[in-house]
Amino acid sequence: MLSNRVGILLLTALAPAVWGTTYLVTTELLPPGRPLLAAVVRALPAGLALVAVTRRLPQGVWWWRALVLGALNIGGFFALLFVAAYRLPGGVAATVGAIQPLLVALLSAGLLGERLSPRTLIAAVAGVAGVSLLVLRAEARLDALGVAAAVGGAVVMAAGIVLSKRWVSPAPLLATTGWQLVAGGLLLLPVALFAEGLPPAAPTAANLAGYAYLAVIGSALAYSLWFRGIRLLSPTDATFLGLLSPLVATALGWLILDQELGVVQGFGALVVLVSLVVAQLRRGTPGPARTERPAPKAPDPEPATR
Repeated sequence: MLSNRVGILLLTALAPAVWGTTYLVTTELLPPGRPLLAAVVRALPAGLALVAVTRRLPQGVWWWRALVLGALNIGGFFALLFVAAYRLPGGVAATVGAIQPLLVALLSAGLLGERLSPRTLIAAVAGVAGVSLLVLRAEARLDALGVAAAVGGAVVMAAGIVLSKRWVSPAPLLATTGWQLVAGGLLLLPVALFAEGLPPAAPTAANLAGYAYLAVIGSALAYSLWFRGIRLLSPTDATFLGLLSPLVATALGWLILDQELGVVQGFGALVVLVSLVVAQLRRGTPGPARTERPAPKAPDPEPATR
């Protein structure tokens, strides 16, 4: 039913909306210069908590599948994301990351057999254009390694999204979410220790509040909603909702941090919203039910089974 699908879309949209608050929480509550530590704290405790609550461990092939999905959706994505954030202005990183819906659509066509419609392609290109208008600035500089990291981050998460749809775990959703967060956190831990070392001082109350928010709300809750949406929706439909992240981040910067928001940024936000809605309308208005004219009745037919 359409109303049921709208409810699924709204719940799934909460995940990228929550991720859009990450920049505000990071800049206002977390210690500076420790992005990989923040990524580990965001992923590992949340994953361990979900595994403890569900009391389920991977079985058989799901040991290596959980590792692959955790590396793509969490570990590799976080690491490349932070490299891009350090070497590129936020607007450039967000604009490059906005190619993810297009990548997911292409991978879904190849691996899942989804139809790649012109409407999807137009909506994906419009989404990139809208995000660039929303966050890109004229003085933005480009860095080859930073751009490569941003593209790599979009590619690995796109692959993770499509494989999450292709590999459906028989375990509960919270358990598989926990496996991925644990795998991603464990992969990030040695990288964080090598690149950043141990924290120089004990965390403050504000730091702890920020870490708790990112772990509980930004990871355990948001990723559970996200992976639920991927199970129930097509990967292409779900990933378009990710365009909400730069939209929410920009809105919070304007409301709380007194950042400027002009006519161009407002138009970019409108383009993002329109592209998101257009992408969802692809399946949102089903056509009339297909009916077939019954064939002539044969003598003594076998009963049909479904």
